[in-house]
Amino acid sequence: MSQADASPLILVLGSRNRKKCAEMADLIRPAWEPAGVLGRLEIRSLDDYPQAPEVDESADTFGGNARKKASETAAALGLWVLADDSGLAVDALEGGPGVLSARFAGEPCDDAANNRKLLESLGDVPDDRRGAAFRCALAVADPGGTIRLEAEAACRGRIVRELRGPGGFGYDPLFLIPEYHRTFGELSPLVKHQLSHRSRAFARLRPALRSLLGTPSIE
Repeated sequence: MSQADASPLILVLGSRNRKKCAEMADLIRPAWEPAGVLGRLEIRSLDDYPQAPEVDESADTFGGNARKKASETAAALGLWVLADDSGLAVDALEGGPGVLSARFAGEPCDDAANNRKLLESLGDVPDDRRGAAFRCALAVADPGGTIRLEAEAACRGRIVRELRGPGGFGYDPLFLIPEYHRTFGELSPLVKHQLSHRSRAFARLRPALRSLLGTPSIE
């Protein structure tokens, strides 16, 4: 089957976070690469499926949670699902908040509260000990809930002492990229998309996703 003859394939992003879904959609078909067979995808989010179940993100790794979200959501909807789990691992906090990044300050998830708690937790930790990494795990499940693709990546940086920049979401205004002397909150979306943990994970996923979509039996 040629690309022109291929029918659209619905791919549901396993999140209700609008900013995250917008970023993920941009990274599936980034502006700096030809879409090719990825143009076949009709990308949706969980906002389009209010009946989708809430997945208990109880795994102790980002990869485990990404697999749970993709598999359980795909099986419930009978559709292809791409899910991610990502978060911040701070050296001085022994890798925390890790998989609890979105709920660091408790429920409900609150970016401002999480950022306040992070700054309080680091307190007087000196700049040379404020190293951190954003980590991202991606998983794609077929309509039966079987995981078909996975990718992981990380981006190293440092936690600054105050919020900087209006861009991004989550911990972005506190995460400094030393080479640029700017936080993810200060960098343009295009630059962030070239550097981020999520961008790097998608760069690893896209070739496999293209190959999968090129399989005649995929529908």
